[in-house]
Amino acid sequence: MGDSTRLGFLLAQLGRVMAVRAGGHNQAAMNGLKEKVLTLDTMNACVKRVEYAVRGPIVLRALELEQELRQVLALCVHPDLLNSPDFPEDAKRRAESILQACGGHSLGAYSNSSGIQPIREHVAQYIQRRDGGIPADPNNIFLSTGASDAIVTVLKLLVAGEGRCRTGVLIPIPQYPLYSAALAELNAVQVDYYLDEDRAWALDVAELRRALCQARGHCRPRALCIINPGNPTGQVQTRECIEAVIRFAFEERLFLMADEVYQDNVYAEGSQFHSFKKVLMEMGPPYSTQQELASFHSVSKGYMGECGLRGGYVEVVNMDPAVQQQMQKLMSVRLCPPLPGQVVLDMVVSPPEPSDPSFTQFQAEKQAVLAQLAAKAKLTEQVFNEAPGIRCNPVQGAMYSFPRIQLPPRAIRRAKELGLAPDMFFCLRLLEETGICVVPGSGFGQREGTYHFRMTILPAMEKLRPLLEKLSQFHAKFTREYS
Repeated sequence: MGDSTRLGFLLAQLGRVMAVRAGGHNQAAMNGLKEKVLTLDTMNACVKRVEYAVRGPIVLRALELEQELRQVLALCVHPDLLNSPDFPEDAKRRAESILQACGGHSLGAYSNSSGIQPIREHVAQYIQRRDGGIPADPNNIFLSTGASDAIVTVLKLLVAGEGRCRTGVLIPIPQYPLYSAALAELNAVQVDYYLDEDRAWALDVAELRRALCQARGHCRPRALCIINPGNPTGQVQTRECIEAVIRFAFEERLFLMADEVYQDNVYAEGSQFHSFKKVLMEMGPPYSTQQELASFHSVSKGYMGECGLRGGYVEVVNMDPAVQQQMQKLMSVRLCPPLPGQVVLDMVVSPPEPSDPSFTQFQAEKQAVLAQLAAKAKLTEQVFNEAPGIRCNPVQGAMYSFPRIQLPPRAIRRAKELGLAPDMFFCLRLLEETGICVVPGSGFGQREGTYHFRMTILPAMEKLRPLLEKLSQFHAKFTREYS
C-alpha cells in the first residue's frame, strides 16, 4: 500500500467519523429512522475524554499493516509437548495457530485490545452457526475478561447526565448483583422490574412498562438488561417473550443488553435458548436495522466452568460507528483481555470437528456434564417442593435454584432485632448448624415480604440429595423453633 493510498484510507476514515458526528441526526431524520439511543452526543462524556496514546490510532493501523504482511510466526512454547504423541494432531494445530497470532510468540505477550483476531473470527463463526446462518462480523466482537468486564464497559458508555437526567438502567429483580454494584459505582439509577414468580419467573412487558413510566419521573432510562437463562432464577425466555421485549425496547428507545452466559444450560422439556441477536435479525426492519443490542457470553458457565481463566466476549449490533470507536478506545486502556482466557474461549466457540481425533472424547464429556446438570436441576426442584414451607420453581436453565421459604413471624422479628434481613438470618443459622452455604435472596432483590435463597446445582449427585434433604430438615426445625 503506497503513501498516497494510506493517506486516502485515513482521510476516508476521518471523513466517515466527522460525517457521523456532524450529520448523523439530520440524516436519520431525513430517512425516517429513529435516532440511536447511544451516540457521541449522548454517551458518557468521561469516556470521550479518555486518551491512551500507546494504543492509539497509529498503533492500531500498524497492527492492520502487520496483519496484511501475513508474516509467518515460528512459534513453539514447549517443543517436547508439540512433538509428543500424547496430544492429538488437531490440538497441536490449534495451539500453533493461536500462538502464531500472539505478539511475542507466546501467551505472555499483549494481544490486540479487542482480542486475538483469529479468535474473534472463530467467535463470529460460532454465533453464525448458533443462529442458523445469520452473519456475524468479527469487527463487532470484542473479547473481554469474562462477560462482567464487557458488561461494565458498555454501561460506562451509556451513563451520562446529572439529577433528573441521570441515566437509568432497567434490571430484573431478582438480579445478578454485578448490575446493582456497577450501577452504584457509575452513579447511574437502578430501575427495578420484577419477574413473575407465580409464572416460573416469567418476564412481563406490562411490568417493564410500569417500571419505565415510574422511573421517568426521576431519571432518564436508556438501557434494558435481560438475563437469559436467568440468574438467580433459572428461567428460560420463550421466543414470543423475546420478540415482545425487542418491540418494547424499540418503541421506548432503550439500548438492549442481553446477558446470555448460560445459553448452553437449558434443561427443562419444552424450553429452548433463543439468542436476542437471532430473534432481532429474524424480526426484520425496522428492528433488525435500528435496535441497538449488546450480547454477552463467557467461558465461566455452560459445560466449561472455567471461571478463573476470565474469558468472554460481547457482540454489538447496530451500534453507532463513532461510539464503537470510543468503546475500542476504552478497552485499549486495559491493554487486552488475559490471553489464557482468550484461548479457552476459542476452545468453546470452535470445538473439535467430527473428523478430528479428539471429537469423540469432547462430545462425551460435554454431554455427560450437561446431562448431570439436567438431572440435578430436576432433583432440586423435586426435593424442595416436597418440603413444607419451601416452594421451588422449575430450574429450566442456568445453574441455580431460587426457592421461596416461609419464615415464622418470631424469626422475622428476631432478625430485625439483630439488624439482619430475615433470609440472611436464616442462611447464617443454616451455615452455623449444618455447614451448608447458600446466598440469601435479599442479596439479589425480591418482592417485599417474600424470602428466598440461591443455591447452585453443581454438587455431585451423591452429595446433592443428602444436602437438599438436610437443608429441608433444617428449615422444618427452624420453623418449629420460632413458631
